[in-house]
Amino acid sequence: MVSVSVETRQQTEERLRQVISMADLTVHDGVWHFEEFPADRPPELTEDTLAVVRDSESWSRLVPLPRDGGESERFGVFSFHFPADLDNSGFVGWLASHLKAELGTGVFVICGSNRARGGIYDYWGCPVELLQEAVAVVEALRAG
Repeated sequence: MVSVSVETRQQTEERLRQVISMADLTVHDGVWHFEEFPADRPPELTEDTLAVVRDSESWSRLVPLPRDGGESERFGVFSFHFPADLDNSGFVGWLASHLKAELGTGVFVICGSNRARGGIYDYWGCPVELLQEAVAVVEALRAG
């Protein structure tokens, strides 16, 4: 079990730079979008479904954009799996702030857990047109 540390801003920066360098990074091929379903009709889980979330009115399923994608927002997606016993607290805010400052864009983040791969993992989405630039920012942070 990892305990969340209390640290200075500089210590946080150093720790999260180490976290990003140690995380497994995957850039997912293709263009992704959210399909929406009424709250009383959960979506089917398919092999290409990356995530499913809901609010009080609807379900959203993150899946590859079909050829006739219509008016859906289009996203590029990358993900991180973090090593076990690594304090990654603050990672989402830290990286989202870097991406906003460098690219001028916001992101979405969906988190999950897979204890067999260390625990917490994150899916990150950004406008598909900015995926290569977002990954370049991530790779620069990983390089130190």
